[in-house]
Amino acid sequence: MSRYREADLSRLSTTSVSERSTRVSVADFGRPVDPAAARALLAALPDQLAAKSLREVVARTVAAHRAGRPVVAMFGGHVIKVGASPALIALVDAGVVTHLATNGAGAIHDTEIARMGRTSEDVEANLHAGTFGMVDETGDFMNAAMAEGARRGEGLGECWGRAIEEERAPHRDASLLASAWRKGIPATVHVAIGTDTIHHHPRCDGAALGETTLRDFRIFAATLAEARGAVVLNFGSAVLMPEVFLKALSVARNLGADLSQLTTVNFDQIQHYRPRLNVVERPTRGEGGKGYSLTGHHEIMLPLFSAAVLADTQR
Repeated sequence: MSRYREADLSRLSTTSVSERSTRVSVADFGRPVDPAAARALLAALPDQLAAKSLREVVARTVAAHRAGRPVVAMFGGHVIKVGASPALIALVDAGVVTHLATNGAGAIHDTEIARMGRTSEDVEANLHAGTFGMVDETGDFMNAAMAEGARRGEGLGECWGRAIEEERAPHRDASLLASAWRKGIPATVHVAIGTDTIHHHPRCDGAALGETTLRDFRIFAATLAEARGAVVLNFGSAVLMPEVFLKALSVARNLGADLSQLTTVNFDQIQHYRPRLNVVERPTRGEGGKGYSLTGHHEIMLPLFSAAVLADTQR
């Protein structure tokens, strides 16, 4: 037993999600763009700088898909909060994206959208009121599913996607985790303990959390074992996913993975240090590898990219 005093999480006061105001509704989500319109828009752009890079990224993604190579989409919670999930789901449903990977925030927002149709609270106001992250339903559902997933030997994203589907959550068609479960592809969730609101929920089991997210790390590394000719896309995660990706790629390389012809792309509103080094530059220095940085708002760039890829796959 530790000699230091601990906070007693069993004494936390939780509230119902029905009493919490939110900033994002599933009604605000975008819809997949007509691929023909995306093709025409991309063709009209100048053959310079970012427009040229975007065309190359689309072409490399389509080539990886046609060659049966992995296309991995990593994303943070902001992608869901700006309503861009349908664009990624379209790529999953089409069989283009073969692995989804996210952090805890991404999984929480995705689950709340699936179950309640809304998410994203006012952090500053609720922090000072002592109510930030204190809704009962989200923590109760996700922690119960996580404990069951640990018993079943599942990964964290796998058990949450299954639970959303089995519950027949009313908005499960807008859920990335559920879409991966339906398609039978990995959706891995990579967490740092204490970073997510469900970790301070009284039902959180640290052993189950650690077991399921570590299993997801191994699943991620197994996908990257097929890195030759693969495409890895990072949408909006500036810290956690770039770090997890680099370590999982190191495991894959140690076990014999060929990193040649690897394409990596960082899509974000601002280009940060870790994605630049850990996603764009370091992994692609092998033969034929290439990394790209594309800067822009997710709610614009992701639907455009998705539709452009789907347009080329239909040719």
